[in-house]
Amino acid sequence: MRTPRLKLAIVLSDNDTLLGSGKIALLKAIQKEHSLSKAAKSINMSYRRAWLLIQELNNSLREPVLITHTGGQSGGGSELTEVANQIIEVYERLNKEALDATQATRESIASLLR
Repeated sequence: MRTPRLKLAIVLSDNDTLLGSGKIALLKAIQKEHSLSKAAKSINMSYRRAWLLIQELNNSLREPVLITHTGGQSGGGSELTEVANQIIEVYERLNKEALDATQATRESIASLLR
């Protein structure tokens, strides 16, 4: 039996998603890769799309989510700010709470599926 997944998005207005699985995946990839371009590539996202998502977050939050370092011998790179780390933690906690709270209902839905 397949249990339907829950897809969590935190929305500020009708067409303005503050946080969703895509932005969180991008932040976690940056955390791992220490580079926006490498992070985007690792999750099959275009660099432009990744950059736009970071801009959306930066425009919505009090502080930026990314610190960038220009090239040079070390090759530059990106690192998450404390705000970005907090965003990941809060989203993951909220997602777990939502999954736990809806487990029985999702299992009920699953029982109706083929």
